[in-house]
Amino acid sequence: MYKIIGADQKEYGPVTVDEIRNWILEGRANGQTLASVEGGPWKALSTFPEFAQALSALPQPPSMAPVAAGSPRRDSNGMAVAGLIMGLLSVTVGLLCCGPLFGILGILFSAIAISQIKRNPLQQSSRGMAISGLILSALGMIISLFILLAFGFWKHLIETIQSRNRL
Repeated sequence: MYKIIGADQKEYGPVTVDEIRNWILEGRANGQTLASVEGGPWKALSTFPEFAQALSALPQPPSMAPVAAGSPRRDSNGMAVAGLIMGLLSVTVGLLCCGPLFGILGILFSAIAISQIKRNPLQQSSRGMAISGLILSALGMIISLFILLAFGFWKHLIETIQSRNRL
């Protein structure tokens, strides 16, 4: 009878050899899973000959290329990407409609991204993307508001001229 330590770090068992073989085939255990035979020392399942055949039937994970020392893999921050997209929309499509909406969303997403990247600089990248999104969103907001004010002023000017012409 065996006991094993699961991925959740809990101890399971006692179980039979056949049960552990089934767990291996189901993907619930692998060669690194720790097991103990009736109070013996904890060892990896790969060290027990009775599980060699079941473990060899498992597909082997693809080997990963070693990462150069000092350059850990950093993921792009999703909020930075969203901020940049909103910033681009605010200075393009946003000039025709919805500019302030795209600008506000872009500023929010970019500000959140910058704070997230500042908290985890070793795990996340895209600070430049977040800053670009922030700048483009602010620029889009300014241009959109200027266009709205210009049209409002223009409308007011035309109404004033028309009311004077009626007199």
